[in-house]
Amino acid sequence: MIKKTLLLFALAFIVSNVVLASNSDKKKEKFSFAFLTDIHLNKGDNNCFDGIEKAIQSAKSKKVDFILTGGDNVDIDVLGKDGETAHELYGRYAMIIENAGIDYHATLGNHDRYFGCKKSDPLYNEGMFEKYLSKSYYSYNHKGWHFIVLNTANSVVDEKQKQWLAEDLAEVDAKTPIIVSVHVPFLSVYYPALEGVYKSNDTFSNFKEIWDMFKEHNLKLVLQGHQHLYEEIKTLDVQFITGGAVCASWWGGDYHGTEEGYLIVECNGDNFSWEYVDYGWEVKR
Repeated sequence: MIKKTLLLFALAFIVSNVVLASNSDKKKEKFSFAFLTDIHLNKGDNNCFDGIEKAIQSAKSKKVDFILTGGDNVDIDVLGKDGETAHELYGRYAMIIENAGIDYHATLGNHDRYFGCKKSDPLYNEGMFEKYLSKSYYSYNHKGWHFIVLNTANSVVDEKQKQWLAEDLAEVDAKTPIIVSVHVPFLSVYYPALEGVYKSNDTFSNFKEIWDMFKEHNLKLVLQGHQHLYEEIKTLDVQFITGGAVCASWWGGDYHGTEEGYLIVECNGDNFSWEYVDYGWEVKR
């Protein structure tokens, strides 16, 4: 009886270790994704919809697991009360995403907001984005990494979102690598680089408070949009990358040397690498 018990214990030990090894291997599985920010789809005669479809196909050709956007997907906030065009742009974009054949996660940008209705209307501000694309802040897991998408389009992370973030992080193991996507950046040197001055609107207003919420966690990478410049900033062991723009200078060519493009991010174990990809779109002259 003792021998039988010992045998069963040994078998259970072996099986449990096999499962642990399997889970560990899964966490270390290599994968890549594309970060497409500042697309700025509009009704202008600039081939912007051809551009986003070309960028998506380029990303798919590189065998990425999914696409993550960094905001300013469509130009809606400039439309005033033209709700018909707002719905048309979002509907066309949503159809492209649906037919893309790849998982697609969107971040809200300041131009994705609609203000042509009453504040009580569910479509007001981020409401239309949420109707067509996704929640304005959310999280998901992928192959051992935790992704958090925040709403910084209003240049602040409000109290409701902060509470949600605290609850989300409470469920994440301290060792789990984390990637955050925002539109208005945590850190940027846009104005110092272009104008030689520091301005508060390079970042969302409570960026340090939100950054501090990650102190007990393994925050690896923050992906940012809004500036249309390609920037790399690493400080306090966190990498911040402003991912240029799919539209570059609003579909008019490069923006201060940053070509129309997107990021490919490759995650391998607990590490990551990246490159900026010019997907070959040309300005319609």
